[in-house]
Amino acid sequence: MRKPKDYAVLVLKGIGMGAADVVPGVSGGTIALIVGIYEELVNSIKSINFHSLKLLFTLRFAEFWRQINGSFLLSVVCGILISIYSLAELVTFLLKEYPTMIWAFFFGLVLSSIYYVVKDVSRWNFLNVMMFVAGTAVAYYITVVTPTSTTNDLWFIFLSGAIAICAMILPGISGSFILLLLGKYEYIMSAVKDLDFLLLATFAAGALIGIVLFSRLLSYLLANFYNITISLLSGFMLGSLNKVWPWREAVTRAADGSVLTDRAILPDMYVWEGVALMLVGVTVVVVLEAVSARKAK
Repeated sequence: MRKPKDYAVLVLKGIGMGAADVVPGVSGGTIALIVGIYEELVNSIKSINFHSLKLLFTLRFAEFWRQINGSFLLSVVCGILISIYSLAELVTFLLKEYPTMIWAFFFGLVLSSIYYVVKDVSRWNFLNVMMFVAGTAVAYYITVVTPTSTTNDLWFIFLSGAIAICAMILPGISGSFILLLLGKYEYIMSAVKDLDFLLLATFAAGALIGIVLFSRLLSYLLANFYNITISLLSGFMLGSLNKVWPWREAVTRAADGSVLTDRAILPDMYVWEGVALMLVGVTVVVVLEAVSARKAK
């Protein structure tokens, strides 16, 4: 039985997920894994189905709330929304003005979290290793694909929401980066800042349908093929490190001068500052894991 302070902690974890989802290259799913709520999150979303909706529409609200683990979901979602609306402008400013520092922190965060996720694989065999390699290759390929130019029609905004939310819940694959590839990252971020309710509602509807359907698949895989699934997710995280490497140079630019594609290079500036922030990211994960392990005892 959770206490009020436990729900406050869940809100903070949601804030961490929201902050990660704002950054094109870091996945909220990674943060969920790090802070120990990933499986509960997936299973809670999965519980939003025909049976639970029937409880809702027959006004059996208490049963519906218990069925979907409502207090947990509400706390996490509130944290995510608080983070997105309060940090969207700050994170985009920091990425523009201090990109090396921000990427260095997230690189340390993701790198150290891979170790703890891999530890969850109880037995390594050929299939698990191959899934790890496949996940790494897929995530790496996604990080080097060139963003495209796409329509702003509402049907595509709906589709973008459905695709991006699936990536957001996958560790290592950033929903924000998928939006970037779809040519919709800045468009959606502008809608958040300008409170374009029609656009946001369309995107949210796509995201809701996408995450409910995809969470069922993830829940099934975690329940029946846990080691294989965790191996694949670990590979996603490793492959994504290419995108969050702090030192980069532009390869192609848009007409307005913004970077379309870039590539990792050897450290050329802010080396010690970058290393220090990587260590801060590593420390955050180590502390979170230590706290989670102590609570589990």
